[in-house]
Amino acid sequence: MINRRSFIGSAAAGILLPASLARAAVKTNPFTLGVASGCPRSDSVILWTRLAPDPLQGGGMPPADIAVGFRVWEDAERRKLLREGTVAAPAADAHSVHLKLAGLRPGREYWYSFTIGDFESPLGRTRTTSRDTGNVRLALASCQSWQSGFYAAHSDIATWAPDCVIHIGDYIYEGGIGTIGTRTVQKPGETLSFRTVRLHNSAEIVTLWDYRNRYALYKSDRALQAAHAAAPWIVAMDDHEVDNNWAGDVPQDPWAQTPLEFRVRKLAAFKAWYEHMPVERPPKIDGISASLAMNDVFRFGQAQVHLLDTRQHRSDQVCGEGFPGQAPCTELGIAERTLLGTAQEQWLARELRASGARYNVLASQIWLSPWRFDAGGDAPEVNMDAWDGYPAARQRLIGTLADGVANPVIISGDWHCAAAMTLHERPFDPSSRPIAREFAGTSISSDCGWMREMEDSRAVNAHARYLNARHRGYCRFEADARHWTTTYRTVADPYHAESPVRTDVEMRLTDL
Repeated sequence: MINRRSFIGSAAAGILLPASLARAAVKTNPFTLGVASGCPRSDSVILWTRLAPDPLQGGGMPPADIAVGFRVWEDAERRKLLREGTVAAPAADAHSVHLKLAGLRPGREYWYSFTIGDFESPLGRTRTTSRDTGNVRLALASCQSWQSGFYAAHSDIATWAPDCVIHIGDYIYEGGIGTIGTRTVQKPGETLSFRTVRLHNSAEIVTLWDYRNRYALYKSDRALQAAHAAAPWIVAMDDHEVDNNWAGDVPQDPWAQTPLEFRVRKLAAFKAWYEHMPVERPPKIDGISASLAMNDVFRFGQAQVHLLDTRQHRSDQVCGEGFPGQAPCTELGIAERTLLGTAQEQWLARELRASGARYNVLASQIWLSPWRFDAGGDAPEVNMDAWDGYPAARQRLIGTLADGVANPVIISGDWHCAAAMTLHERPFDPSSRPIAREFAGTSISSDCGWMREMEDSRAVNAHARYLNARHRGYCRFEADARHWTTTYRTVADPYHAESPVRTDVEMRLTDL
């Protein structure tokens, strides 16, 4: 249950401490959470940091807005200073900075840092977009449970330094404190082993104080900081940034949270997400209701990326909570059930029709392609939280993609499995017309306790060309005028922070 701890900003917000007073007020390094950039456009990016000398206890900053210095260079050696100035870190936003750096040149790299007195942040690299870029390099990441493993995959992303990282959700997990050590799960003929390698910093999070401290815990990871500093990110949340399997205004457990309590909790979660992400648009708050404008469109050379929001506007899940699959019920077929919401469906259709890109990418938090867990028949057992649980909405989207959209590519996550699949006009009929290709990325660190069920059911999912449910990692995408290439990178040992990362498989769009 939610306690009534205040989650609204400090009453002192609006009082701006100038640089001289800020230096006196900040006694220790405030840049403990690193730097980030995001929302890359052809002429602008968002630069982010958060001042937090005591990050796991609310930040440890004085209750006033703080003036922060920034510098931007055109070279990594910091010889060509492009711009410098100051920007406010508002107390009401947990002293986070969201600086929109405009007037930049397309397709260019820039480097940046922040300062307060003698304290200087790490150096960050960012990059603007360009329609004329010949070869685009994108990384896909999701699902990074702090307790389940380390972030060697993020170290590999940082080394690769792509044009952009696309993070499609489960940046944090909301659960409580686990138990360090190994646990086993018994499956037919096999015992699966998983480990908890580090612990969350509180019980399940519900207040703004809780969410801020949980983000600070995750962002304290050096590998994650390095990946943020190496490239701009575009981000959208999935479920664990709020509550497992939430849908619209409905939590996973409505018997344990009243509608009022969940609205208050969601407001806190949305605000903390904005405070810790390199995004431009804060949540809209109306009383105790909040909403986020997360869906967006970005152009990277030959690829146009449509970032989707599959949580805020969806109808509630139906048919029960059988896991990993659930038999269908009558409610599943209701035509009005939605996953994107009417406004987002219309927005997506407009953007796809207007796109002149060679590759039209949909970044979806959840799998768009089907996956059945039973042996066959006309009523497949599926996961009701994925697009499988919204067949009418999926069929509307398939109709849009089938109507002249060039090279639809779906990139997705959530399911802690890597898979490469073909989406067909009739999703469970692989003999029907192919509509799109989907590359689902595995998790950065989160466990896949249902790996055996995925492997055992692969034979009845003929649309899947590739499946790896055993390894953690991420996807690399490279796109040019001739080819789209996907590389699945896997972590050798998710329980080792310095684990090697290798290529498991590389494939072109034409391989599916």
